[in-house]
Amino acid sequence: MSAKDYITRSHQRSIKFGIDDNRIYSSRILNEDELQKRLEANSNLIVTTEPFMNQMYNFVKGSYFFVILTDDEGCILNVIGDEDVLEEAFNLEMIPGAFMNEEHIGTNAMGTALAEGIPVQISGKEHFIKAYHRWTCSAAPIRNAKGDMIGTLNLTGYSHLVHSHTLGMVVAAAHAIEQMLTIRETNKKLEVTKKYIETIIDSITIGIFTIGPKGFMKTINKTAMEMLGYTYQEVIGIKVEELVEGWRGIQDSVARRITYLEEEAFLKGKEAKIHCTLSAYPIVDPNRTPQGIVCVIREIKKARKLANKMTGQQAYYTFDKIIGQSQRFMQIIEYAKKISDSPSTVLITGESGTGKEVFAQSIHNHSSRHEESFVAINCGALPRNLIESELFGYEEGAFTGAKRGGHPGKFELADGGTLFLDEIGEMPLDMQTNLLRVLEESKLFRVGGNKEIEVDVRIIAATNKDLRQEVEKGNFRRDLYYRLNVLPLKLPSLRERKEDIPLLIDYFMATKSLKLGKKTVTLSRETVESMTNLPWPGNIRELENMVEQIINAEGNHLWETGDSPKIVIEKPTGISQEDRLEEIEKKHIKKVLEKTGGNISLAAEVLGIGRNTLYRKIDKYHIDCSKVEE
Repeated sequence: MSAKDYITRSHQRSIKFGIDDNRIYSSRILNEDELQKRLEANSNLIVTTEPFMNQMYNFVKGSYFFVILTDDEGCILNVIGDEDVLEEAFNLEMIPGAFMNEEHIGTNAMGTALAEGIPVQISGKEHFIKAYHRWTCSAAPIRNAKGDMIGTLNLTGYSHLVHSHTLGMVVAAAHAIEQMLTIRETNKKLEVTKKYIETIIDSITIGIFTIGPKGFMKTINKTAMEMLGYTYQEVIGIKVEELVEGWRGIQDSVARRITYLEEEAFLKGKEAKIHCTLSAYPIVDPNRTPQGIVCVIREIKKARKLANKMTGQQAYYTFDKIIGQSQRFMQIIEYAKKISDSPSTVLITGESGTGKEVFAQSIHNHSSRHEESFVAINCGALPRNLIESELFGYEEGAFTGAKRGGHPGKFELADGGTLFLDEIGEMPLDMQTNLLRVLEESKLFRVGGNKEIEVDVRIIAATNKDLRQEVEKGNFRRDLYYRLNVLPLKLPSLRERKEDIPLLIDYFMATKSLKLGKKTVTLSRETVESMTNLPWPGNIRELENMVEQIINAEGNHLWETGDSPKIVIEKPTGISQEDRLEEIEKKHIKKVLEKTGGNISLAAEVLGIGRNTLYRKIDKYHIDCSKVEE
């Protein structure tokens, strides 16, 4: 295709557009506000092309040339050139904001390059309007990475200075600009990708950091910074040995391709030493040359807290779930609430079955430690040779059968929370010495270990023995007794709180019936009175057991012992079996709602059904809920 072909087509288009060849200015020039918006929209193109425009101008400086950048519509965005020639161009309104496309000014290099999509050179009378016959213009389209035209680069001078190499220089500059735009776009994408990765890593709730090949900290995520207590600026660039104890051994293991996964480690935080697990992964280049190490750390305390929640190491009972109304018992509950937030040791005493663990869990849940672990251990249920390892944990190889990597004890599992030592009176004397040391120092050594581990544990102990007598007998250490008996709490037997027995009977009748899937039975007044006057040597546990047997009997036979009353089941007459069950259910729901003060959530829990189910039954039986609380 000859040059004359695109000039001929351009002139034909100019005629079609109705361009007056005697005109001087472009028919479209933006005002100041419109130009500002246009410049902002094309800021990336302007910034990228400016150094190339300056470089082109330096080649032709003093030769009466000027360089023009337009956008994809031919609007001038930038002009650089000799002052004299620029003054003449500006007199023709070849200024930023003027449109140089063929629709507005006819044939010219910038407009025609946009129309044809190719580099063009237009000189003298090849321009459509006469005012531009003095110029020679060389322009090339600028395309983005997708191949779309986003502007033109143009070099204009007097027509007698026309040279074919001028267009080649413009084309080369345009290609260089396109390459730079592609690089900038790629860098932008890489930056966005980097931000994505950083955000993802920062959102992970485990600590992650990387070490370069020379052992310096390179990157670290938000969780790891919070664990260590350092800012990003403080930790980047320091030697990893300053943070991780025994780093050389870890580095050697990774270098020898030995798997280093979830191993116990200690990190030197800004304020304190951090007990954690550490996994290390090598970074290698395509030639398998080591380039660094990625470390993943998990704080053991937090990991155990999550594990304890998942495995049931937590307290369920609260004071509002304890059934009772006798004056003395309510005073005991108030006292237990007051001492709940104290760090001092609590010693709960009382007969078997009086609810010592219920109180221990309630104290924990009423304290500031309620979100931490509640760990219970029965000192009388473990073989003598296992108590130490259960309480204090053990290291790998401490004894035959010890788990790989060792095992934390109950003190470590309860770190930050509460440790409930049930049947403390059954603990062997030699173990009492070890327990006393941990209580006094808040530090322990695992069995077979040599690392001192700090623990923050609130102790609640319980026993049905008279520990003072055990001390006198030489079965219990006097110093440990005084260390445990800081806040004594003695629970009354059931026979000492007889007015609570009918309330407990109703509660167990409701919960056991639903749990066992049995129909509800109603005890006669005489039966309840007889049960109230029993000695109940097994206390609440014995009462619960009796109620369960009554419910299982379903009125078909009587449950009796030498100490038990004859159980009389009231059987209404004159109504169908279905009506009888529904009437009993209605009465029972009303009774539970009254006893819980109209609290729907608590009533549903006592009944063992969901809130929505309880609401449906309230609607079904038309129970008055005018005083019901949420």
